[in-house]
Amino acid sequence: MEITKDTKVSAVLDEYGDIAEVMEMFGIKRVGGYTFRKLITKALTVERAAKVHRVPLDEFLTTLRTAVRQVPGQDG
Repeated sequence: MEITKDTKVSAVLDEYGDIAEVMEMFGIKRVGGYTFRKLITKALTVERAAKVHRVPLDEFLTTLRTAVRQVPGQDG
């Protein structure tokens, strides 16, 4: 799966599982359990998440792409 600015955060979670540690690097705190985060991120795009948390989009995309390549069993 290619992660772009228009990718839904929920799609990233569906594809790669709980990557909360990566999100926390950007100050995006854990919100309840993993399933709760999946629910509240249904409409949230990567670009919007970056804006909300005041993270440069290019840096956020690069880090997400690197992190998902490191998920066991995934080729990013």
